[in-house]
Amino acid sequence: MEKTIALRVNGRAVSVTAMADTPLLYILRNDLALNGPKYGCGLGECGACTVILDGVAARSCVIPLAGAEGREVVTLEGLGSSSAPHPVQQAFIDEQAAQCGYCMNGMIMTAKALLDRNPTPTMDEVRRALSGNLCRCGTHVEILRAVMRAARLLSSPGAHHDDRSDAWPDARSAVPADADPCGADGGDRRPAGR
Repeated sequence: MEKTIALRVNGRAVSVTAMADTPLLYILRNDLALNGPKYGCGLGECGACTVILDGVAARSCVIPLAGAEGREVVTLEGLGSSSAPHPVQQAFIDEQAAQCGYCMNGMIMTAKALLDRNPTPTMDEVRRALSGNLCRCGTHVEILRAVMRAARLLSSPGAHHDDRSDAWPDARSAVPADADPCGADGGDRRPAGR
């Protein structure tokens, strides 16, 4: 039986009529046309569908619509726009952290939730926070660099988006070789000179 459920999505009050056990992901994508969260595994394991639910990174593919009733949901679209990206989004762009880009929603939303509660994380804390998000392309080094860049951007409001993270401690030195599926070179695909 369908039910009308009220929640807030990206700062806006919405009411949705659907089966109470419909996954939140389906409502976001199909009813609200918010395509940032992706369908990956449908089991809450890959992280592609991550949203921020009441300030916490959550897997929207396993949250029933009824579980979001009266709660605040933030999707990738709620962070920034193409003309004014959020600093976390900008850091991922600057570090060229995407290859296919399918995991980026989960990585960015998880990073945003982490930086909201811990604005100056260590590399180990970033790795732990992102450990439940899967990237099949192997852009792990760039993703780590992007989160550390975002932390610096957010903690230094006057920082320029084009500051190169090359001046920061190299994320590659903090990633164990056995954790890098791309090999000892870290899978670095950045253009020469960067």
